[in-house]
Amino acid sequence: MRIHLLRHGQTPHNVAGALDTARPGAGLTELGQQQARAVVPALDGEPVDAVFCSPLVRTRLTAQPLADHRGLAVTEVEGLEEISAGDHELETSAEAIGAYDANLDAWMAGDLNHTLPGGADGHAFLARYDAALRAVVAATPSGGTAVVVSHGAAIRAYLVLRLGAPDRRLANTARAVLDGDPDTGWTMTSWTGDPVGGSHLRDDRAHDVTGEPDPHVV
Repeated sequence: MRIHLLRHGQTPHNVAGALDTARPGAGLTELGQQQARAVVPALDGEPVDAVFCSPLVRTRLTAQPLADHRGLAVTEVEGLEEISAGDHELETSAEAIGAYDANLDAWMAGDLNHTLPGGADGHAFLARYDAALRAVVAATPSGGTAVVVSHGAAIRAYLVLRLGAPDRRLANTARAVLDGDPDTGWTMTSWTGDPVGGSHLRDDRAHDVTGEPDPHVV
């Protein structure tokens, strides 16, 4: 089957550089709403059999315009949520952002035992994201196409750890297209680092801490 793995639209915390990873999370900015609406024409002509989101508010708000246009429900799936910031939740300091980046870097370098204070390790992350994508496959017609709205750091980490992809910038409503299934594995057939609606919907002034790789590493 095919999965369009899409990051949510912009939130106020993406602009401010805050580590917003807990539930329910922030809603969308005006630009984030524009990004979400732009997903509809961006996927025009693509088959979409099911639409999924994480338990955080911003992913449902991003998924809803496409689902409404296609006459589909948005199904919430546990496990698609962002990588937890643990005790650094909603912090904006350089120390907090550095610790979050260092945790991702450790996982991507193979140290899945690394954790943030109050957070989970890489083994737990992979287990819950694998389970979430398995649930997506089970709820999508056989051989069909699903749009899955998830989160920046989670998508980046999963693509590196499970597909061996390089860690690259993932702007709000950017996407990776995966073909395959949980048993035989996934192949990334397409990558769009800019918003799917076009680069004019990218906000280069925002301090987007979960969509950007550590510049000292990549």
